[in-house]
Amino acid sequence: MRRIILAFICVSYLVPGSVVAQDPAFSQFFSSPLSLNPALTGKFNGALRVASNYRNQWPQINNAFITSTVAIDGNILGNRLPAGDAWGIGALAMTDKTANGILNSNYFSFSTAYQKSLDENGWNQLGIGFQGTYANKRLDGSKLHFEDELDQQGGWTIPSSEVIDNRQVNLNYFDLNVGVLYNGSTDGNNNFYFGASAYHITQPKESFTGNSFYVLHPRITVHGGYSFPLSPDNNNNFIHFSGLFSKQANATNTMLGAAWSNNLNGNDANPINFYLGVWTRFSNLTDAIIPYVGLDVGPFTVGMSYDVNVSSLKTASQSQGGVEISLIYIKKHDEGSRSIPCPKF
Repeated sequence: MRRIILAFICVSYLVPGSVVAQDPAFSQFFSSPLSLNPALTGKFNGALRVASNYRNQWPQINNAFITSTVAIDGNILGNRLPAGDAWGIGALAMTDKTANGILNSNYFSFSTAYQKSLDENGWNQLGIGFQGTYANKRLDGSKLHFEDELDQQGGWTIPSSEVIDNRQVNLNYFDLNVGVLYNGSTDGNNNFYFGASAYHITQPKESFTGNSFYVLHPRITVHGGYSFPLSPDNNNNFIHFSGLFSKQANATNTMLGAAWSNNLNGNDANPINFYLGVWTRFSNLTDAIIPYVGLDVGPFTVGMSYDVNVSSLKTASQSQGGVEISLIYIKKHDEGSRSIPCPKF
């Protein structure tokens, strides 16, 4: 079964129209803001943010998908903008290894977003963001076996007629993404947001054989969340709801869930927050149950989640969907700067 899955992964990139290519995705979508929505660039409480993510999906199937990112973003021209407005810039690097390194995809993105304040407090903002991406993909044909290589003894000894046999083939292209975001609060403690993004609006063409192409379809995502304290008189305990729906060609992805947070030291200025939550991913039928645990310590937030596979692939994957780790560093604003509500999950 594992060989069949890996063969399917490889064939999908060689035969245009056999399957639609899909973007790498994180279960902790809230911890990778620049790969979710360009309008989230610079949308955080602080002067500088550095975020990294690591995901190993279906590790029992010979490292089917390993994805990692590192991103940095921040705000510029703070005192020169109208009160409550913010202008963010950022950069993202992502690498995705498929089928134990048979296909390696690398993405380098630069983004910018402007948040326009809708009130004098800056609690309600409307933002728009843009992102340009350079993509490089490399297919290692030396790690592939083709039907015409199989000899009568069951070995792979016959030279293949495939054009990529024992070759490394590269493709490169530029891409453009766009997003919008509304973020609001009624009292400065709660927070709610709604966003939408479109990736691959240029619909780049991909081909490893040179004689036929397939179009990378746009990925459309809508997402939102709501955070609020459990007691109006105590900000030590919060509930954070969030979810998203994305569609790329015929593939859909829906995630819904929530987390509870507790301020362990009761210090609002330098809290130690503990998070415990669970999300569910749907793809036609229930795909995975995803427990999450996280911790804020000083400027760092670390999160860990695990996909418990409950789909039809659970036999091949031994119900092991994937482990995911996120680490975020946020440098605080200078003393005296105003803090405004921002999306957390």
